[in-house]
Amino acid sequence: MRKIVVGAFTSLDGIMQAPGGPHEDPVGGFEYGGWAAPSFDEAMGQAVDEMFAEPFDLLLGRKTYDIFAAHWPYAGADDPIGTLFDRITKYVATRDPDRQFDWQNSRTLGADVVGALKALKSEDGPNLLTQGSTDFLQTLFENDLVDEMYVSFFPVILGSGKRLFGEGTKPMALKLVGSRVSGSGVTVNKYVRAGEVVTGSFEFDQPTEAELERRRKLT
Repeated sequence: MRKIVVGAFTSLDGIMQAPGGPHEDPVGGFEYGGWAAPSFDEAMGQAVDEMFAEPFDLLLGRKTYDIFAAHWPYAGADDPIGTLFDRITKYVATRDPDRQFDWQNSRTLGADVVGALKALKSEDGPNLLTQGSTDFLQTLFENDLVDEMYVSFFPVILGSGKRLFGEGTKPMALKLVGSRVSGSGVTVNKYVRAGEVVTGSFEFDQPTEAELERRRKLT
């Protein structure tokens, strides 16, 4: 079976919008496009190489697909990411399921995106790796389709913009299986699913009268 793996760059306050440049995604008047670039050092390059080391197909929302299709096919034969992205299959979630793509090895997920994803996950083959695609990620989280995540937290607060996790995200427990800190202060983390959310308590075994009164006021 194939896994869906999320690859995400995010600010400390959870913003994913336009990490790569000012013209990438200015939707909503977003002013900080390119916020990830100043922190992208050699260690970050190594982390990206590790994320791409295992075989994968790309899983993209339409907006991120358009950004990639306008860039990577033109990167040149000496760019390893460009040649990799050219070669592999790119599955695209779009509200126009009949859309035709010029970039080779690109195909739509069709009208039933969730059904298509479940079918892909049930097959043998490489994992399905997302890049960017913040709006599309909400569909994955709302339908509990994510198996692993590579999340890089950049030392910047952006205040507003498109976020990694939206209101409809299904609760899940995660296990941290890898972490490093780059020289620029980016924390690069790999998480895998770890079952249901487990809760506990720091409360006294016997609540105080003050605590009982506090609870009564809450109701």
